[in-house]
Amino acid sequence: MNFGHKQLYINGELRESSTNNTVDIICPGDETTIASIAWADTSDTQDALVSAQQGFEYWSALSIDDRQSWMKKLRQKIIEHRDLLRESIMYEMGKVWAGTDEDLTSIIDSLAYYADEVKNIKTIELVDKEGTHQHEMLAQPIGVVVAFLSYNFPLLNLGFKLGPALASGCSIIIKPSEFSPLSAYIIGELCAAIEFPKGVINILCGDVEHVGAPLCESKIPKLITLIGSTETAKKLMIQGSSSSLKRYSMECGGNAPFIVFPDADIKTAIAHGTALKIGNAGQICVAPNRFFIHTDIIDTFVEGLEDNFSKISIGFGQENNPDMGPLANKQSVEKVHGIVEEAKAQGGKLVQGGKPIDRKGYYYEPTIILFETNNAAVLQQEVFGPVAFIMPFSSTQEVLTLANNTNAGLASYVYTQDKDRIQYFKDQLEFGEIHVNGFKFDIYLPHGGIKDSGSGIDCSPYALDEYFIHKRATQAINI
Repeated sequence: MNFGHKQLYINGELRESSTNNTVDIICPGDETTIASIAWADTSDTQDALVSAQQGFEYWSALSIDDRQSWMKKLRQKIIEHRDLLRESIMYEMGKVWAGTDEDLTSIIDSLAYYADEVKNIKTIELVDKEGTHQHEMLAQPIGVVVAFLSYNFPLLNLGFKLGPALASGCSIIIKPSEFSPLSAYIIGELCAAIEFPKGVINILCGDVEHVGAPLCESKIPKLITLIGSTETAKKLMIQGSSSSLKRYSMECGGNAPFIVFPDADIKTAIAHGTALKIGNAGQICVAPNRFFIHTDIIDTFVEGLEDNFSKISIGFGQENNPDMGPLANKQSVEKVHGIVEEAKAQGGKLVQGGKPIDRKGYYYEPTIILFETNNAAVLQQEVFGPVAFIMPFSSTQEVLTLANNTNAGLASYVYTQDKDRIQYFKDQLEFGEIHVNGFKFDIYLPHGGIKDSGSGIDCSPYALDEYFIHKRATQAINI
């Protein structure tokens, strides 16, 4: 399938790059060219910044009802083009068809959720102890937002940023990943089709020198937000601080522990571990990376996971409804395989998989590597692929220390029936999310990490805090 040529969306208009540069988008499922996109240059970036500033002045002055109306109009347009957007995600990411629904549903839900949730942001009156003054805390939109998106969930990531930005009264510049920009560019087309107010939403993709760095270094953005790696977050913050103080909301990578005790429902733990590790070919920031399994049940767990992995059907598109698709690009295959080879060199025993699949596209075998000890340096890396590192433990204190022994702090998983142990891990695990005997993610549930996994929150009412500034207004009481 070919989606044709897609243009930048700046100041309410679809346009070519100022240099007429284009980049082909390659489908990771079969390595065919599926589209070309306009590739932005520095002047396009500057136009987007100026446009976003003008858009903010208009959008922030609108009533909440008017902003809601536009958000609902865009949401309806997205729903009308549901299949097109799901197809674009399937081809640009190689996702299995079922997996595209989560992406699409997330942006739809985000626009609806934040259009309603923003009504709960109100002026707060503060008590004056002496009764001499009146005090108010005023919430106002922060300004122009720049959002850098990861490739793994093109529209889910976009929705996480677009919903709260629009609801709060901010304008936004969206810079999608160069590996999966197609669906974001189509959102630009839908914005143009409904004549969304100029400058409020801007969408462009380009390289760091001509797009990424200028967006960060400009004084116009007041919030820079990211879904991506810790290394990228650090670079953006350095670039952003070169001209002005800005707010940063960063959702970075993880190194999630998956802890299973003997009293757990082992079948459920194996099923959940399989789903979390194989979903999106392991390219999920909250996917388990390190499986800590009690010595009493490790053989049973490994056998069950191996059996599940052996049954995973791998393919692309809607034909035969495969369980797992490819990795997003050739670089990802090389990175994952390099980590696997490193793990083997550091004492890991290859139980299953361990190599790229010999077929057209960027596929990698579901892989299990068993470590007898827990001190391999490779365990500090986020795999971002269908690879499970499994390690034994024998005591609660031991596994807590091992689980927390990482600079990352996004998601974690614990399987046990012991109530005291559950509370202990809730209190002691150093992760932004602790899932016990199951897991759930939704637009109304906070999503965020600690340590090197980022700062700030996506989803839930907490996310709106990132897009508002708070001012205290104090007035003397005339007696």
